[in-house]
Amino acid sequence: MAVQLQKAGLQLSGSSLWFDARRKTELSFVSHAHSDHLARHERIIATAPTIELMSQRLGKLPGALPAPYNRPFELGPLALELLPAGHILGSAQLRVTRADGHRVVYTGDISLQPPLTAEPAQLAECDTLVLESTFGHPRYVFPPRAEVLEEVEAWVRRQLERELAPILFCYALGKSQEVIKYLGDRGYRLCAHPATYDTCLVYRSLGVELSVRRFEGELRPGEVGVFPPFGRSAALKRIRPRATAVLTGWAVDRGAAGRYRADVAFPLSDHADHPALLEYARRSGASEVITHHGFARELAQALRALGISARAADQPVQLQLGL
Repeated sequence: MAVQLQKAGLQLSGSSLWFDARRKTELSFVSHAHSDHLARHERIIATAPTIELMSQRLGKLPGALPAPYNRPFELGPLALELLPAGHILGSAQLRVTRADGHRVVYTGDISLQPPLTAEPAQLAECDTLVLESTFGHPRYVFPPRAEVLEEVEAWVRRQLERELAPILFCYALGKSQEVIKYLGDRGYRLCAHPATYDTCLVYRSLGVELSVRRFEGELRPGEVGVFPPFGRSAALKRIRPRATAVLTGWAVDRGAAGRYRADVAFPLSDHADHPALLEYARRSGASEVITHHGFARELAQALRALGISARAADQPVQLQLGL
């Protein structure tokens, strides 16, 4: 086996290298800075932007080893190379070439639609592909991101014309910066929750221009609010009259707006949908695909239907016995 599923997450077989380990390890690749991928490892391999964003959340990381994209480096008998994942700023895939020449790619969270505030994803050819499966079920098919953003802008414009305060709910890291960039470039005035605003400051320090004000308890007339979908403050609840929208890939599911306590839901995601995951696996040339997270078993089944050898990470390897 090229990769093993352990309690802490995925580990490259026969090595000390982990992929997005959930618990402290000796050495882990961290694909991006979302909190569900972070731990204070003894040594961390990640891009410089990911380390900056991690430090904002975890404090100083003395064991972090920043690595640029597309510059292979050696780790003992292994050759490692980071490639853009298109998920959020600094997100990366990792390709590991073993001493025998076998190439293993771990995608982490990946998006194949062109981002506004992140590096576009790059196809990573390999022999074993470890593919994230957040939206691996066939029902998850997203419209083009540009179309969804146009719909969001049209909705925002209608609310402002009705003299309602438009409130957009989206994660503080990644999607918020995409929306702020899109609307800000079109002349809208934006105000963001402090956690979102502080992340925007890191983006600015990394060269991404974002025009936004920090929320201090009220929205000014004509402003668009950008807030995380959970943990809403009392000050936000006092903003009236208002209209709310949540931006999430889960908007494909019936009743998504109600679950997020929003008026409307837009299917804006920073993950690849089901067709894109199938296409990526096919184009990678991998002879083995290991799916993980989310709808891993459903995606593996769909890949097998295409003639690709695939299994979910939590499924045992089926050994063929010669009789």
